[in-house]
Amino acid sequence: MIFRTDAQSATLVFEGDWTVHSARSVYAEIDGISPKLKEAQGHVVFDLSGLGLVDTAGAWMIREVEAKCRDAGLEIDMQGMTARLEELIGAIPDRLREPEPQPKRRRSFAEFVLEPIGISSVAAWRDIYAGVGYFGALFVGLGELVMRRGGVNMAAIASQIDNMGVRAVPIIALMSFLVGAIIAQQGAFQLSYFGAELFVVDLVGILQLREVGVLLTAIMIAGRSGSAITAEIGAMRMREEIDALRVMGFDPISVLVFPRMLALLISLPLLTIIANFAALTGAAVVVDLYAGITLETFLQRLQEAINLADLISGLAKAPVMALIISIVAALEGMKVGGSAESLGQKVTASVVKSIFVVILADGIFAIFYAAIDY
Repeated sequence: MIFRTDAQSATLVFEGDWTVHSARSVYAEIDGISPKLKEAQGHVVFDLSGLGLVDTAGAWMIREVEAKCRDAGLEIDMQGMTARLEELIGAIPDRLREPEPQPKRRRSFAEFVLEPIGISSVAAWRDIYAGVGYFGALFVGLGELVMRRGGVNMAAIASQIDNMGVRAVPIIALMSFLVGAIIAQQGAFQLSYFGAELFVVDLVGILQLREVGVLLTAIMIAGRSGSAITAEIGAMRMREEIDALRVMGFDPISVLVFPRMLALLISLPLLTIIANFAALTGAAVVVDLYAGITLETFLQRLQEAINLADLISGLAKAPVMALIISIVAALEGMKVGGSAESLGQKVTASVVKSIFVVILADGIFAIFYAAIDY
């Protein structure tokens, strides 16, 4: 770009290609004309006849030169403009509109308190609505599995059972062994004041079979398998693999959610049984060492203290908790956006929500069992 002045007017001669590829050098020239514009006498001519290729970026740079001239108080006369260039420049605004300042309004105390409650309530209702749909998808998937159609196959379910069930056995058994030992030690210590150490067997047996076994197992599975479900489905959403499944004609719920849901339904009751055995074993070892209750006495007292109702009341919760964990984990995985930050947030939300709903469900079961005297 050349700037020249004479006795009558100042002229800006535009030359070469003004495209995005030459933007850096053109901007350097634009920045250098501001001092020269002071030499103009109220009028400047834009000679555009020497321009070569001009794209949108070039038209925008011409608009910037116009803005500098207007800021200097100069009138502009365009010369050598083609019809295409005129149309292209006309599509670019003279200036960007300044954002209108938004008036700041102070929220009332009622809005400050009730707005988060309302937002959370709406989000919870949407999750419940979607969760009911996932629950229905379980039966649809079972039907497709029996009829051997759709994208569901036994290999996927067996793989998920291995990941969620078989590989979780060591940590579930170890944690349950330690919890059973701790409950037995604390119970024996407190009951020793009354000379009733033997009743620690009743305490451990009933508490483990009815409450602690299934609840602790569900919480650990929510942290281990629930987070994995959310991370796997969320990563697929980030890489647009779920959209690819839809394009290929597969239902992502049947292919991704159903195998994990069914695997958790099978695995959690079995893991609960293993957890109960491990906890009772830990309790038997501790009371033998701490309270002098032999294994034979422990088993005899355990047989007298518990019955089939205690075992069934605990195991009946396992499928419900498995459904809760799998549905919440899948829902949060489907909410993942396109960033790693979103994935981390949804995995955290999945674990927190799963544990909360599992404990809530356990409380509802406790109230129900008390109401029917079970």
